[in-house]
Amino acid sequence: MNYKDEDLCKVRTITTFLTLSNDKTTWKNEISKACIFCNELSIKFKENRYEVQSIRIVTNAFGEYLNTKSLESAKDDLGYLSNLLKSFAGDDLRIRFAIGEAKTIEEIQLVPELIKAYGDLCNVCVNVSKNEFDILDNEIIKQCSNAVQKISQITPRGEGNFNFTVNFNCKPFIPYFPASYHESYLENSYVIGFETPDLLVHVLKEFNKSKTIENHQELFEKYYNLMHEALQYHVNRVLEIAKLYKNENFKFVGIDSSAAPSKDCSSMTTVYELLGVPYFGASGSVEASSLLTKVFKSIKNTPLVGFSGLMLAVIEDEGLAKGTIENEYEIRSLLTYSAVCGIGLDTVPIPGDTSINKISALMRDTGTMAYRLNKPLTVRLFPYPNKNAGEITEYESDDLCNCSILAVP
Repeated sequence: MNYKDEDLCKVRTITTFLTLSNDKTTWKNEISKACIFCNELSIKFKENRYEVQSIRIVTNAFGEYLNTKSLESAKDDLGYLSNLLKSFAGDDLRIRFAIGEAKTIEEIQLVPELIKAYGDLCNVCVNVSKNEFDILDNEIIKQCSNAVQKISQITPRGEGNFNFTVNFNCKPFIPYFPASYHESYLENSYVIGFETPDLLVHVLKEFNKSKTIENHQELFEKYYNLMHEALQYHVNRVLEIAKLYKNENFKFVGIDSSAAPSKDCSSMTTVYELLGVPYFGASGSVEASSLLTKVFKSIKNTPLVGFSGLMLAVIEDEGLAKGTIENEYEIRSLLTYSAVCGIGLDTVPIPGDTSINKISALMRDTGTMAYRLNKPLTVRLFPYPNKNAGEITEYESDDLCNCSILAVP
């Protein structure tokens, strides 16, 4: 079975993690090193026929280097950063930037206006902790819920929530935005993330054309082995290329093996169908989710970081978006599947008038699962202004698919 075509597996991101200080005169040098590193490694991948879709820079918590004494001073510093990044970007180089985590209530309150002003150069997360009784910090959660609602009100169609997420049990070195963050005590590092739905679909389609196995257990074992073999092949190739490029400024710390779907590649719902599930959300979806997670966790020869699991991002995946319109699943389904896979509730559109209490409760449910099951989960909700459950979104972002708004029970 031919799964070795590089077009089937794309490098979604080369993500660098670096520390900025409150001395702005040092920012240019630090960001320059990251851009040069990412650009040169991208060239190496492209020379070996692997497409690199984006390069990303993640910093330590923004309160450690931005002047957060006021909204205006923070915006001024972000404006300076924005100009620096524009000076390094070229026609073929998309630089995405994450300003790290918001750690205090005051910093969370700054987030909506910062995102409104700087959008994709202002990806932000909040890491929510729990106490000795495993009870989550609800005051921080309520502040995050307020931020989600405000972002929905002050950015067109609420699309600014693409740049904000709430993390539960998430460690550093997530290469995907906006859950990424860096700790200043860690050395400058990098992670490689993939986009592999096309690869998974190709492998399963080729096998299903002539499959002779009828026994369910044997069939799922075969599916697992085929997907593992194909993914491991491309991981090994990418690691070989990366090892040939030596750089003293950034340490390689691992890969995120998640499929990382987008609206421009095969839908993860197609993978479910090829595994024999009638549609995503039908009986069998939990089992298929568990199998796929096992595939992503099976990668060898490299540390696995970030999520390294099954991503179900509702409005970044055409199939998942279509499933909302056809009422094939709901928010509670996504929470259920998070028990065996995970990213949590990611890019989920909800009614614009959803209360702060309901949003907070969704976050607490997700966070409870994250800590109880010891896995990283996030919540990235999109309240849609002036629309109700069942109505269709009208997103204009190139990254987002239009779908039916999901009710919050």
